[in-house]
Amino acid sequence: MKSAFPSAPSAITHLECSVTGKHYEHTKLQNLSDTGRPLLARYDLAAAARTLTREALRMRSRTMWRYAEVLPPGEPVTLGEGMTPLVRATRLGAAMGLENLFIKDEGLNPTGSFKARGLSAAVTQAKALGAKTLAIPTAGNAGGALAAYAAQAGLHAVIAMPADTPQANVLEARGFGADVRLIDGLISDCGKYIAERAPREGWFEVSTLKEPYRIEGKKTMGYELWEEFGARDATALLPDVILYPTGGGVGLIGMCKAFDEMQAMGWIGSQRPRMVSVQAAGCAPIARAFEQGAAASEFWQNAATLASGLRVPKALGDFLVLNGVRSTHGTALAVEDTEMMDGCRELAALEGIFAAPEGGACVAAARRLRQQGFIAPRDCVVIFNTGCGYKYIEAWQSALSEPLTEGHGA
Repeated sequence: MKSAFPSAPSAITHLECSVTGKHYEHTKLQNLSDTGRPLLARYDLAAAARTLTREALRMRSRTMWRYAEVLPPGEPVTLGEGMTPLVRATRLGAAMGLENLFIKDEGLNPTGSFKARGLSAAVTQAKALGAKTLAIPTAGNAGGALAAYAAQAGLHAVIAMPADTPQANVLEARGFGADVRLIDGLISDCGKYIAERAPREGWFEVSTLKEPYRIEGKKTMGYELWEEFGARDATALLPDVILYPTGGGVGLIGMCKAFDEMQAMGWIGSQRPRMVSVQAAGCAPIARAFEQGAAASEFWQNAATLASGLRVPKALGDFLVLNGVRSTHGTALAVEDTEMMDGCRELAALEGIFAAPEGGACVAAARRLRQQGFIAPRDCVVIFNTGCGYKYIEAWQSALSEPLTEGHGA
């Protein structure tokens, strides 16, 4: 019988500045380092490896908390997040000239997106360390996830959203009891609103990369790929290429961190999947910085895209995303809104997956990279669909009123 929660304790030892390497305590609430950089959780990986094994995982509950040794301590605040399906996309792959295409469908997480992972971890640790009110700026899905996990934890949540956030996200967050504040502007304006008020209001800010544990929840996507591909073929523990939609980029950063931890525990060697950062043409600071060879991005003026999760003009961890892409010999690119919605329609019509625009963006990017030769026909490719299409009814309604563009065969 599988236990409800894993019995092994967290092997966390400290937090570390992502730039200077300075150590910080993990036993009190922390936001950024002294230099204003994200903090990363570090573990005694030798100790973790003694209990975190394939054999032990077979007996653990099928949530992301099965990896307890490399997650924050404290009783998990959980709604069953993680262990999402890895779907072999045979028909879509054939249409794109790919023999080994898979979709990791994060839209089947609680609250309908991958944000559930990060907020489960962040709320777990914030509650354990005594926070009472959590605050976040969001383009939509992170707000709904925070509201749900705060409700589960018995904490208050303050959520700042752009006024044009899809209605499903607004209603969801309010339904969970959160204090939702609609702001005229972008997520960057919402971030300023929260940052200015959090200190005087006594809120603990859980903005993207402004606390250490959302990365930890997101990194479990990398651990799951290791499990899922190992179960299929013990000689192919990870895919060749991972396409990931990038707004704040926490998932890409987290998976790269997971792969480094796996290597330290002796699970994998030094070879990595080529990480592909996918953005919207109307907001592509990471893709532009990658093309220019820059170490960090510049603020993207007049950001505009129907993929609300990609409308992030300047990511706090942009330098970590770019390092992850470059160190794995990956790439970064941007696609048009029409291309991403065509990708959504293909995913739905060919594979039965009703995806968010962000997932469709990765379909469009994979098609382009296959045509350019970056992806070979036999490469094992994973596309991340990070959210459920039901939260983007406005975008879907518009897309279905237009014909597919040439070259998309759904």
